[in-house]
Amino acid sequence: MASTTKKTAQRQGFKTGEYIVYPAHGVGQITAIEEQNVAGHSLELLVIVFEKDKMTLRVPVAKIASVGMRKLGDPDAVKKALETVRGRPRVKRTMWSRRAQEYEAKINSGDLISISEVVRDLYRSDSQPEQSYSERQLYEAALDRLAREIAAVNKCSETEATKQIEQTLEKSPNRPKAPAEADSTGSDGQEEAA
Repeated sequence: MASTTKKTAQRQGFKTGEYIVYPAHGVGQITAIEEQNVAGHSLELLVIVFEKDKMTLRVPVAKIASVGMRKLGDPDAVKKALETVRGRPRVKRTMWSRRAQEYEAKINSGDLISISEVVRDLYRSDSQPEQSYSERQLYEAALDRLAREIAAVNKCSETEATKQIEQTLEKSPNRPKAPAEADSTGSDGQEEAA
C-alpha cells in the first residue's frame, strides 16, 4: 500500500486519460503509465500522445517537474488568457531576432498567459501591414498552442477555439484601426467645389 501511495505522489496526480500541457509540445493526453527496466533500474513512464503532431512521448515520472509538465488550465485561466489577448499589443523596439527568441521562449514555456501575450503581440488584422514569414510562423505556433488548450478545457474543437480567439482579437478596443478612407466631402458634409 505504501508503494502505491509513493507512486501516486511521484506522478503528482497525473492519471491515464487526462489531458496535460507539456511545454515544448503543447497539449497531449496521457494514454498509459508503463514500467520499463533501463540499465537494471525500474523506471515508471507516462506515455503522452500528441494526436495532432502524430507523436508519442514517454516521460519518466521523476522528470515531470523538471520538464515543466502541468495540468490543463481551468476555465478561469482560459478567461484570463482571453483577456490578455484582448489587451493592447506590447512590441519592444528591439531587433526582430531578439524579439523572435523571446516569443519562442514564451511559446515553449507552456504558460497560458505567456502564449496569449505572443498571440496578442503578433496578431495582424486585415487592415494592418503584412507580417514577415517568421512573424507569421511564431503567431501561428502560439495561436495553435492557445487554441489546443482552450479546446481541451472548454471541451470544444480546435477550430471553435481558434474562432473564439480570433473574434476576441478582432473585437479588442485597443487594436489600431484602419485609417479612415478619405472622402470628397468637406467638414460640413457638403461636396467641395473643384
